[in-house]
Amino acid sequence: MWRTVWRSIDRFSLQHFKYVINELRKIKVVDQHNRELVIDLLQTIVEIVTYGDRQDPFIFECFMEYQVLAEFVRILKISRNSKIEAPLLQYLSIMIQNMGSEHAIYYCLSNDYINTIIAHQYDFDGGDLAPYYVSFLRAVSGKINRDTLCLLVRVNRDVVTSFPLYTEILKFAQHGEKMIQTAVHALTLNIFNVSDDMVYQFVTSPPASQYFSDLVYSLREKCLRLDVLVQATDETCTKQRRKEILLESDEIVDDLYYFKDILSVGEPRLSKVVTQDLLNLLVFPILIPLLQLRQSNGFYVSAVTSLYIVSYLLVVVGGKNIVNAVAGVILYPYMTPRRDAAKEEITNSSSDTHFFLNLLRDMEIMEIVGSESQKDENINGNHICGNDDVRLERNGILMYVFSDNHSLLLASLLLLLILAESKDLDYTSDSMIGLSDIQDPMNYGTSASLGVNDNVFVRVMPQVFYALLNVLASQPPLCALIQWHTGWFMRKLLNFQVMTLGEQHLHLFNTSYQQSCERLQKELDGCWFDCILDTMKDEWENCETALKEPLKSKSPSFALELAVCKQSTDGNTNSSDTAWEIMVDVVKVFILHLQLKALISKGELLEKPLLDSADSGTSNSLDIASASFGSDVYLGSGIPCRIAFSNAGIRDIYMIPAARGLSGKVILAEKHPFRSQRGVVIAIAPLAGLRMQLISTTLHLKQPTIDEDHPTWLHLWIREFDPRSKARKSRGCNLHVSNSALDGRWTLGFPSAKGCEIARLLILEETYKQRSFIKSLLAPLLQKNDPGNLCNEQDGRKL
Repeated sequence: MWRTVWRSIDRFSLQHFKYVINELRKIKVVDQHNRELVIDLLQTIVEIVTYGDRQDPFIFECFMEYQVLAEFVRILKISRNSKIEAPLLQYLSIMIQNMGSEHAIYYCLSNDYINTIIAHQYDFDGGDLAPYYVSFLRAVSGKINRDTLCLLVRVNRDVVTSFPLYTEILKFAQHGEKMIQTAVHALTLNIFNVSDDMVYQFVTSPPASQYFSDLVYSLREKCLRLDVLVQATDETCTKQRRKEILLESDEIVDDLYYFKDILSVGEPRLSKVVTQDLLNLLVFPILIPLLQLRQSNGFYVSAVTSLYIVSYLLVVVGGKNIVNAVAGVILYPYMTPRRDAAKEEITNSSSDTHFFLNLLRDMEIMEIVGSESQKDENINGNHICGNDDVRLERNGILMYVFSDNHSLLLASLLLLLILAESKDLDYTSDSMIGLSDIQDPMNYGTSASLGVNDNVFVRVMPQVFYALLNVLASQPPLCALIQWHTGWFMRKLLNFQVMTLGEQHLHLFNTSYQQSCERLQKELDGCWFDCILDTMKDEWENCETALKEPLKSKSPSFALELAVCKQSTDGNTNSSDTAWEIMVDVVKVFILHLQLKALISKGELLEKPLLDSADSGTSNSLDIASASFGSDVYLGSGIPCRIAFSNAGIRDIYMIPAARGLSGKVILAEKHPFRSQRGVVIAIAPLAGLRMQLISTTLHLKQPTIDEDHPTWLHLWIREFDPRSKARKSRGCNLHVSNSALDGRWTLGFPSAKGCEIARLLILEETYKQRSFIKSLLAPLLQKNDPGNLCNEQDGRKL
């Protein structure tokens, strides 16, 4: 075989290289019999050329002299179902990627060999050839520049007539594999960034320009799929559904970043085509039906999904044309006195305005028709309010700002804030929104010397703030996730000092604050009261971070999450893990109200409170507090009893309830065989969880129970769930998790009914001590922040 010759020749020598080329030239047909031989020859050639490009210039001269690339093309053409294409493309990709010499790159891209390989008729059906082909195209695109790009296009009279590298990769634009989609994006961006005038003209003219329209149509389909998931009728927010929504939204965001990369190239023709397609095929078809300015043209997504898409488009893609087009549609219902000026400004701008001006005319016609029907409604007495301002404030985007649906309220507010703080917003829209004209002490926005007295959005800010307060005061209360997002918006509005906070605002906040206090106090009687302080310490910084989150970091996806999550945290619970979720939610909401009260009354957030949990105790209580399974404890306060274990039979034990500071335990210990006053711990349960009794499917808070038929038996329901060990991190609100550890029960038998009653009372006494200690630590926090003082403390803060 030809391999034996290699042993006497240097593997990377010129002589060996010529020998391998000649062996390849001897191949007349490639089939299953010689496929492996051909693959070895191709691999060897690529290895030697890669070596020669850096170490031996004579090797590459030989590569050119023997026209090795022509041999690669010939091998492709003489292949007979040998599946040689994949390894050939793979080795070509490796060779091109590793070429560092400009001379070598220029040669490889010349003579039309690469174009011939690109345009070869491959069979992509039912195999794995596509990834190798796309990788090859991407490798070629990585070597193009203004000097080499001309070698890959065919030109007639300064017009590109054929560009195989570009047109062939576009055939994979809608491929299902993520890796291939990424390669398509990378290759096209490589081409766009070369800055070749003829190529720009080619990619922005039909039929090649259809690629951008197809991209937007593909994005529309993803938006529809996302909306189906958001609008599913499932009652609970399952992990699988949230995962599907996250994956679908990630694909949408990836596409938006790709559009941003294209626009960042900065080529006017390219930007114009992409911007027109985004506006005409996505933005306007979403916004116009959303704002009820015109009927849908067949593409419809729900309001919350629409607001999410447009907000993310502004955050990721942005740009002067898109920002002002979105602002123009959103502000249209409120710009009657300024429409002529707006049209003139749009006409004088550098952007293409034909579609948008026609759109404005269409909306004006629809408004005339709508005003006639509105007159009929007023005549028939169907219009609730005759005040023009109020009627105006309930149209357009404000229809969602004042919606009873908290997801729509927050999503529409975010859209307005994104527009208000955009640097690309023009004078007319900026002055109408008005929020950027207001001094923002947190440096979130810009400032300008513009009047805002006649601004509709500034006028409705008191109502907006009241709507946010209604979210906090909802009954039954909404979950902490919703309330934290609401608090973020309230802080933003509080930083815009325009109007004094009214008595109605303060009264509603006081009501909401009182509800949060009552719910916290209720949890002190729950099965997780022993964890309230630790939870408060953990969540304080989280709440502060959430409230201080800058607008540029605020993901619009929160609206989708709120839309699919169960809103209420009240209702029946069936285990301690669900009770844990409720307790954490209650603590989060209480912390939020503390911080909002500080913002309203003092204009700043509270520092983390110091909750001193130090507590002195006897040596015995210290002994019990530090007890763990298998440890040695003092039995002096223990009550003798018996317990039956399924795998260990009946055992004589001592029950020892003990509380010290935050810690409270009930310990079961067996008497030590050699030390009469000492015992070995065989089981431990938290005192807080002993108040739980399972009746039917509803979890009730009850005292430890003496069996009615057996007065010497004491039933203790044990809190098995341990949130610390599971380290669960739920981003959603009220996500119901399967009970991997069901709550347990102990039944203790005592020598007499009196002894059983003594044991029950002792447990209650120790539990009371533990709870009282925790209440004493929380008392200063509750008393200091009595909501009744808010009206007196409010110092003229403006909204």
